[in-house]
Amino acid sequence: MLSRLFTLTACGTAAVLACAASAHAHPRSSADDGLTAELETPALWDEDDADADDPAIWVDEDDPEDSLVIATAKEAGIYVYDLEGEEVQHIAPDPAPGEDDAPGRYNNVDLVRGFKLDGERVDLAVASDKGMDDLGIFVVDEDGLTEVTDPDAGWIFSASQEEVNGEHTAYGLATWQDATGAYALVSRNSETEVALLKLEAKGDTVGWTKVRTLALPAEFAMPDGSTWTTCDDPGEYAQVEGMVVHDATGTAYLGQELVGIWKIDADLTGEPELVDTAVEFGQPAVFDPETEECVYGDNPGFGGEHLRTDIEGLTIYDTGRGDGYLLASSQGDDTYAVYSLAAGNAYRGSFAVADGEVDSTQHSDGADVVNVSLPGFDGGLLVVQDGDNTPEGSDESSTNFKFLEWEDVAEDSGLGLAVARGRR
Repeated sequence: MLSRLFTLTACGTAAVLACAASAHAHPRSSADDGLTAELETPALWDEDDADADDPAIWVDEDDPEDSLVIATAKEAGIYVYDLEGEEVQHIAPDPAPGEDDAPGRYNNVDLVRGFKLDGERVDLAVASDKGMDDLGIFVVDEDGLTEVTDPDAGWIFSASQEEVNGEHTAYGLATWQDATGAYALVSRNSETEVALLKLEAKGDTVGWTKVRTLALPAEFAMPDGSTWTTCDDPGEYAQVEGMVVHDATGTAYLGQELVGIWKIDADLTGEPELVDTAVEFGQPAVFDPETEECVYGDNPGFGGEHLRTDIEGLTIYDTGRGDGYLLASSQGDDTYAVYSLAAGNAYRGSFAVADGEVDSTQHSDGADVVNVSLPGFDGGLLVVQDGDNTPEGSDESSTNFKFLEWEDVAEDSGLGLAVARGRR
């Protein structure tokens, strides 16, 4: 397990990050570049306890027009959309087990292809449930989702319902597969911990076994000799949410929200390596218990230049032969940072989603992309969460998901991105 204290070199983060040398050589896209979404899903309203969070794109290889976007909405459960952005299914979260307990809360979702279940090969949608500290597992086909979660699978991080109620529970999630089986990486709310779970068929249901855990650092030694940790409520640490695995290389990318992006072998062996850090990395702050806010001091400049906290959704556009792009939601400045998967994860630039026929995207959380052309989406489909979908002047607050054509991202972002011609 990694020590809670992570030491940087005397030269700061630049000496650790392979991409730093080319930081100023790449353009930053803006609204003037004209990248806009093709369409959006219906608004999810705060007053209904519905909060869009994370999408996963299921491609129907037999009938691509029947492909689906599966999206979590926290206490409102899971919504399933077609390629027009229309809702085709809603799955409510599990009810609270007791009067004083929390109900289910689906946070992140990802897919597993060709899982052997009850003598058949099926596709699965796997969602982390923060309220229950477990997973929701569903078979996916053209008709939607059917739950197959093993009812006896148990909690992931907690030892009792009291601990579940403390909410240091399952949070972010990413799935991956290799010759040994199907796995899920699950992060822990308010902790630096990430668990590796192996998904296992249990008759006609699916459960899991915890293989190992990794604790990312909570404290960092700065080049000036000081020790820095992220500012949060007492007893809460720099959690991970956005995660993705590049199956071709078996590399996991983990977004520690207030710190940066790490990479490590997907089986959580070896030592994690920082790909990039947030601009706010190393900025001192003190938690004020009266206002329950952090009071920040001057930024000493130890952090990176491209990511503004929180660092949220991570997704990969694969161009083949081990190459492609890692996309990261930079929530603090409403952009998406793009890194190469090859060449030491060099930073390619950032883009924003501007106003067009569909409104712009702000405070984006989860994202997913596929590299296969779908009806209306040449070169692939990118789906991103919009954390501020509310029309200006409205007293209510809403969120939703935006659908973008990858060819538009490649051409209109100003970053010279490639378009894959194969399938993921």
